[in-house]
Amino acid sequence: MIRPGLVSIVGAGPGDPELITVKALKALRGAEVILYDRLVNEELLLYADARALRIYCGKSPGQHAMTQEMIQRRLIDYSLEGKRVVRLKGGDPFVFGRGGEEALALAARGIPYEVIPGITSAIGAAAASGIPLTHRGIAASFACVTGSRCPGGTDGPGGGGPPIRWDLLAHAVDTLVIYMGVGQLREIRAELLKHGKAGTTPTALIESGTTGRQRTFVSTLAEVHKLAAAVQLSNPALIVVGEAAAIREQLRQLQHQAAVRIG
Repeated sequence: MIRPGLVSIVGAGPGDPELITVKALKALRGAEVILYDRLVNEELLLYADARALRIYCGKSPGQHAMTQEMIQRRLIDYSLEGKRVVRLKGGDPFVFGRGGEEALALAARGIPYEVIPGITSAIGAAAASGIPLTHRGIAASFACVTGSRCPGGTDGPGGGGPPIRWDLLAHAVDTLVIYMGVGQLREIRAELLKHGKAGTTPTALIESGTTGRQRTFVSTLAEVHKLAAAVQLSNPALIVVGEAAAIREQLRQLQHQAAVRIG
């Protein structure tokens, strides 16, 4: 009887291939089958054995290479063949990655699995943009939230549940990091303003964070939808709302002043 192979649910990090962990690379090198997502940097696949089977199962709004049920079926089937399987996900597999669903499916069948954390996009993209999610005297808390449950949103990785309580989030934390919110930016802005978030609150837009295509823009909550339209913001992108977003401009000014002095 063939013993089931180990399934590694792996976080690939936010986009820069150098931000993957050593443990994740080790799992990738030992994999016989790799199921990878749309936001995984494909440079990482170069670390895999040349004989490894690579299967794309990415999802974008309205276009799914596979359903979630199909992905879970593949993980189970390949494991039951005795193969070492890596499920490679962008960011962290347990932060809007549906890794929990896959772990439950594997556990229900008695399939051995491990979860290898990754740097989630909120932390990676914000840091790469010069935006600290917490900052002494300004921000002592942050929350990661999906925009896909906003009115008009699609049922993405964070969808399928009750509406987001923007009335609570507007005041409960200092910094809000919103995933999958580009298509619902106007609605998100309207919800936060309706529930008392100041229109002057600094708000950042980070597109393709940590990659060579990264673009970062900072505006106010009241005007951010106009900026997004003007720069033609596209996915993948994060929205960061809070006073900490203004730290980016302070850093840029200080760097410029230092460069002038040194020059």
